[in-house]
Amino acid sequence: MERFITEGIISGYKEYLFEEEKSELTIKKYMRDLRKLAEYAGGREVTKKLVVGYKDYLRKKKRYKLTSINSFLVAANRLFEYMGWYDLKIRTYKIQKEAFIPESRDLSREEYKRLVRAALKKGKKRLAMILQTICATGMRISELSGVTMESVAEGVVEIYCKGKQRVILLPGKLRKKLMCYIKENRIKEGVVFRTSGGKAVDRSNVWKEMKMLSKEAGVQEGKVYLHNLRHLFAKEFYAAGKDIAKLADVLGHSNIETTRGYIKTTSAEHQKLLDKMGLVLMDGWTGIGISVL
Repeated sequence: MERFITEGIISGYKEYLFEEEKSELTIKKYMRDLRKLAEYAGGREVTKKLVVGYKDYLRKKKRYKLTSINSFLVAANRLFEYMGWYDLKIRTYKIQKEAFIPESRDLSREEYKRLVRAALKKGKKRLAMILQTICATGMRISELSGVTMESVAEGVVEIYCKGKQRVILLPGKLRKKLMCYIKENRIKEGVVFRTSGGKAVDRSNVWKEMKMLSKEAGVQEGKVYLHNLRHLFAKEFYAAGKDIAKLADVLGHSNIETTRGYIKTTSAEHQKLLDKMGLVLMDGWTGIGISVL
């Protein structure tokens, strides 16, 4: 039987993902990734040889990072499973886990504060409150619509997603600031963070505004993305209690290995820890004529 990736197959798979209650963001990503494969196939029959060529093309021709290639291949494999084309499934690249987070991606506590202050300076109170709400609770941007006038009054945000319930506590100081924001904006009920049209703000609304703050705040643009606020919360929470199991619960992670990725230190922080251990003996060492490059 000949196998082709048509628009009809992609649309059918999209409906299947909806029925499986996958998130809107997950579905959008799968659709983007599968259209990359369809574009590469260019109407040709999909064979194992073509899929292997696609994997090679992504690495050598397009020069994607291996992590990105793996996500494209996972999307392809899920489609093959859906279609019953099990012989087309392809192995992803084995990637050694990063021991440290690159300095260029690590958002510090001070940089976060500068972003909030820059937002306030530009008169963007809504953005300043969103940044603080995400960073002070560790919630996902997709969970922001759960912050309602009612939940702020109770101090608890309840999230329902994929048949699961997640409870997020709002810190006292944050609640006070949110109540002031609600009063200033004359919000009577429902979602706190909304567009001028009354709809709940989404990732694209916030991300665009946030990116524009980088220059004003003196923060590298590569550090300014929403998920970094959640990572900063995780690092601060873990530093305070050293309880990774509790952190996993707070972040809503079912796998503690996912949580480990949130508390990685930079190489500079790790170097400081190594130096503090004092396991190199300097007895009788003068260091004359020696320099460390």
